[in-house]
Amino acid sequence: MARTPVHSLVLFAKDKKRLSAFYQQVLGLAVAATDRHHDLLQGRGIELVIHAIPPKYAAEIVIAKPPAPREDTPMKPVFRVRSLATVRRHIEAHGGFLKPAEQAWDIRGHTVLDGWDPEGNVLQFRQPVR
Repeated sequence: MARTPVHSLVLFAKDKKRLSAFYQQVLGLAVAATDRHHDLLQGRGIELVIHAIPPKYAAEIVIAKPPAPREDTPMKPVFRVRSLATVRRHIEAHGGFLKPAEQAWDIRGHTVLDGWDPEGNVLQFRQPVR
């Protein structure tokens, strides 16, 4: 029996393929299962389910280019990473955004910085202070 990850998160996506590729690259997650509507991504104690929004609803969603942050949501996923610099390279290569390094702050042994994915979902990344 496969070990269940410690944390799980479902993200609804207008473009499942693009959002799945983003999280695979930025967080180093692997595809554990996939079908037409879902990608199950896993790695280092977390799993993400990228859930395709049905086409009739997705057609009504407009995503700016570059994506604008969706700041009207009550949740912000936080991901612990080894290197904010590495995350920045992956985010920029895959259509997301990470705020400038000057806007980072330190808290409880981590350097913290916000950004968003290619669909505007606001995220936070925490790198251990070295």
